[in-house]
Amino acid sequence: MNETLLSLLAFAPLVLAGILLVGLNWPARLAMPLVFIVTALIGLLAWEMSFTRILASSLQGLILTGGILWIIFGAILLLNTLKHSGAITAIRGGFSNISPDRRVQAVIVAWLFGCFIEGASGFGTPAAVAAPLLVALGFPALGAVMIGMMIQSTPVSFGAVGTPIVVGVTAGLDRSQISEQLVANGSSWEIFYQLITSQVAITHALVGVLMPLFMCAMLTRFFGKNKSWMEGLAIAPFAIFAGLAFVLPYAAAGVFLGPEFPSMIGALVGLAIVVPAAKAGFLLPKQSWDFADPKDWPAEWMGNLEIKMDQIAGKLPMSGFKAWIPYLLLAVILVASRVIEPLKNWMTSVSFGWSNILGEAGVSGSIQPLYLPGGIMVMVVLLTYVLHQMKFKELQAALSESSKTLLGAGFVLIFTIPMVRILINSGVNAADLPSMPIAMAQLVADGVGGIYPFFAPAVGGLGAFIAGSNTVSNLMLAQFQFSVGEILGVSSALLVAMQAVGAAAGNMIAIHNVVAASATVGLLGREGQTLRMTVIPTLYYLVFAGIIAMIAVYGLGVTDGLMPG
Repeated sequence: MNETLLSLLAFAPLVLAGILLVGLNWPARLAMPLVFIVTALIGLLAWEMSFTRILASSLQGLILTGGILWIIFGAILLLNTLKHSGAITAIRGGFSNISPDRRVQAVIVAWLFGCFIEGASGFGTPAAVAAPLLVALGFPALGAVMIGMMIQSTPVSFGAVGTPIVVGVTAGLDRSQISEQLVANGSSWEIFYQLITSQVAITHALVGVLMPLFMCAMLTRFFGKNKSWMEGLAIAPFAIFAGLAFVLPYAAAGVFLGPEFPSMIGALVGLAIVVPAAKAGFLLPKQSWDFADPKDWPAEWMGNLEIKMDQIAGKLPMSGFKAWIPYLLLAVILVASRVIEPLKNWMTSVSFGWSNILGEAGVSGSIQPLYLPGGIMVMVVLLTYVLHQMKFKELQAALSESSKTLLGAGFVLIFTIPMVRILINSGVNAADLPSMPIAMAQLVADGVGGIYPFFAPAVGGLGAFIAGSNTVSNLMLAQFQFSVGEILGVSSALLVAMQAVGAAAGNMIAIHNVVAASATVGLLGREGQTLRMTVIPTLYYLVFAGIIAMIAVYGLGVTDGLMPG
């Protein structure tokens, strides 16, 4: 079989997933087992992977699934605990005091608070935290998941204290060889690495400034009673102001401080500016916007979380500050666990895993239950139980509800993530073929030639769509992007930066991220609807990042210190 046909075959699992989920509107619980079987057969028959490697990859996927389910469980348990303690009622009231306008609430909760959680934690946590919080505020579950997925864009490249750059790009590139080239041309790895970081930050800032406006317009178009884009665009002055309040400090942190803190600094500065401005009505339209009466919502908008939301009666009113303490603790412990080395070492010391599964080199998986955001959220739940003086039966009720919600997500993810690991691990095979993601990327690069910089973000997005992770996409494809830059004689640093930007945007359509976010609001089975909506901002992001790349390469003549001169 020739290389082009093989590359097209590598796309087959993704095309099948798209057709079943988006085209035929199958629920993921039916689509993903079939996609998994097709992927395994392609790996076995076309890629000539050994049966052992396919089985080892599947087991690795199951271990990783355990970690993701732990995060989902922590997020749902925290939300249900706050519901039973009465905190959610107070939080809902507090947001109404800032502004009753649902567009404003989406900007503050999803864009700013969500970006902070992404900066501290990453790994899909912001959607898992923000989506149920939006539902608690009175958003339809499907709308909350859509907004939650849209957070998975601008802050993601610097999520989890910069992991996609610090780990993904650094480990994804042949650092020693690149360093030699740089030194030979009077530069250094440190300068090159910071150049990539700065280009990622500036590109995200330019494209991401409109994401709050996109959130508002998508909300009013798909979930407003008038189905109007214009009702979302009516809040443009405030939404762009909120975008700037985040992206300006974010870009400055990326350029001057490095990859660890842009998302957190952008979000904290943004919250400090935007919340008082919203309270004062600054740049807000005269007309507030709300959803139609919930009794008029279509059934497909509803998750099983709303139905239970107002069952808590007889609780004494709680102050807004006391209600928010668990989320503040979550943010503080997340950040502390990532930046305080002794604490990080202690939390990562508890680890369960399997190295070189079934003897397959490099196929390993582990779960760190304390260090993962799920463990931190469970800690916060226990602290909340004490701080909010809850009864044990209230904690029991929260635990019971959370466990039931988790079961549906588990079934889908035990097929989705093993499928991803087969794709990623397919580079070791009897036919001496590159891994399937590299083959897909190569097909794109060969097909477009000199206009490749425009498609570089889309290649990164493809990697994230497959893997559900900016970090993993960078690990898989950073060296490929670098090599294409060398072949074309354009800035390799810029193409690696576009890889990281595109991989962030690809998280908005990553299937297992959609499943995870849907699970937190009890909305499994409607993943296709979410994907049909989130593909719109994803395309916006990839197209505009591609245009920026073309302007940088061919308009501004951006270079990277690798070429003599």
